[in-house]
Amino acid sequence: MSLPSDALLSDAPGGGGPATPGGGTPPRGMPPPSDGAGGEASAPLLAVTSLSVDFETASGRTRVVEDVGFSIAPGERFALVGESGSGKTVTAFSIMQLNADARYAGSIRFEGRELLGAPDRALRALRGRDIAMIFQEPMSALNPLYSIGDQICETLELHEGLTRAQATRRAIELLAHTHIPEPERRFGSFPHQLSGGQRQRAMIAMALACSPKLLIADEPTTALDVTIQRQIVELLLELQAEFGMAVLLITHDLPLVRSFADRVGVMQGGRVLEIGDTARVFEAPQHDYTRRLIDSRPKRQLTPVDAAAPRLLAGRGIGCRFEQRRGWFRRAGFDAVVDVDLDVARGETVGIVGESGSGKTTLGMSLLRLTPGRVRGEIDFAGERIDTLSAARLRPIRRRMQVVFQDPYNALSPRMTVERIVGEGLALHRPELDARRRRDAIVAMLEEVGLSAAVLQRYPHEFSGGQRQRIAIARAAVLRPELMLLDEPTSALDVSVQSQVLELLVGLQRKYGMSYLFITHDLAVIQAIAHRVLVMKDGVVVESGETGRLFADPQHAYTRQLLAAAL
Repeated sequence: MSLPSDALLSDAPGGGGPATPGGGTPPRGMPPPSDGAGGEASAPLLAVTSLSVDFETASGRTRVVEDVGFSIAPGERFALVGESGSGKTVTAFSIMQLNADARYAGSIRFEGRELLGAPDRALRALRGRDIAMIFQEPMSALNPLYSIGDQICETLELHEGLTRAQATRRAIELLAHTHIPEPERRFGSFPHQLSGGQRQRAMIAMALACSPKLLIADEPTTALDVTIQRQIVELLLELQAEFGMAVLLITHDLPLVRSFADRVGVMQGGRVLEIGDTARVFEAPQHDYTRRLIDSRPKRQLTPVDAAAPRLLAGRGIGCRFEQRRGWFRRAGFDAVVDVDLDVARGETVGIVGESGSGKTTLGMSLLRLTPGRVRGEIDFAGERIDTLSAARLRPIRRRMQVVFQDPYNALSPRMTVERIVGEGLALHRPELDARRRRDAIVAMLEEVGLSAAVLQRYPHEFSGGQRQRIAIARAAVLRPELMLLDEPTSALDVSVQSQVLELLVGLQRKYGMSYLFITHDLAVIQAIAHRVLVMKDGVVVESGETGRLFADPQHAYTRQLLAAAL
């Protein structure tokens, strides 16, 4: 594919230093490119030089990216890593100028032509054709009103000038290329009818429609199961080799970077701190922040459970069945959980792992009697059968069992202050507390989770993801429950924040003797925090045991598959 004419994309630099690394001194973070044979240096496909990005806010202009420079060679896989707020996504969006209300300085040159300040029509011609993008959340990036096939066809008709029939044939070929099963049928599917992995494959098919020279992948595996993550990475490697395109990967997943990228740049606070070959950066990081990032993988720090610890929760023959309407008069049921036995001792953490749809969340909700499905089996909590209790008799027990959900942004009411959110359970279950004593309890709990009284009157949207999860944990822990169900509490967090939340949970468990049911698909997390593990597939527990033994010597083929995909 050729770029728009020079009349559309200027060859003049955007005021940010040398136009290419080939002339003059290379920009910071951009080593001189080589043709590999000692001949004349070849120009990079993308050269970012002294890039700065400002946003206008109510309090004035805020700089979020400062003096960033890097280059990507044709066919190269380059990764930008860093925690949330480091500026890596803003940097990637700047390449196609997708940041709303942003002001740019510096230079971004693609095939030697300047992009910053280029006319809108030139950028529109470039987007999706020579430079394509895979967004972090395909459910938000895909239009829910159009089928997957229609959305791929739109790109082909706009940039390639294909007829509808030609675009349809090409779209089905692309879906097949990304290994979506039954591509002819999936062509007419809407985004909500696909699984998370299938939606991401559809996004990849759309990005590849015009055979781009550069593919920008923004957190392409976030919140996907480990086996689906592995499949997506393998697919990207396969397609990158076949199409010969360069890839810019944006992620905070360090194992993904290690297995995928040729080179890596580490960002913090809007700056690139370190750039180098991936193996060199991981084996001998030069910057303190890079070393901290690499060392922030979850570490096991559990206190062993006393062999004489009494049993807190027991489930026998637990099953859960949901009924689905099929047409006007027919109903069909399916079993989400089938005949599960489970025990949790006081002070113990039991992990439940498996892919999406395995039934792990349904099992946890069934044990706490929070699922709309029809639950069968016996549930014993602290020596009392609760599966037969009415809602009224169960209500006083709710104080002793609490839940922390996967997405704290959706789990916390945007209309309530932190004080009301954390104090809601106290108002319901501890009515004897007056306003002053209730506030004292709230502040004490906030301080235990690493916050303070200064946040009492703030709202959820004013906090980072890690801070919101701390608020959600405070809301659950303020009642001093005996059992907490933690449903994917770290899945969307950076590795360093993830470690902080795990340390917080371990500290609360040691202090108050709480038991945890910890649901996740992240095996590194479960290895760090769980005493025992249940592995679920299709509603059935296929293997269970002590965490160290199970990881060292998995007996079931599915467990071995999960471990192979994650480690």
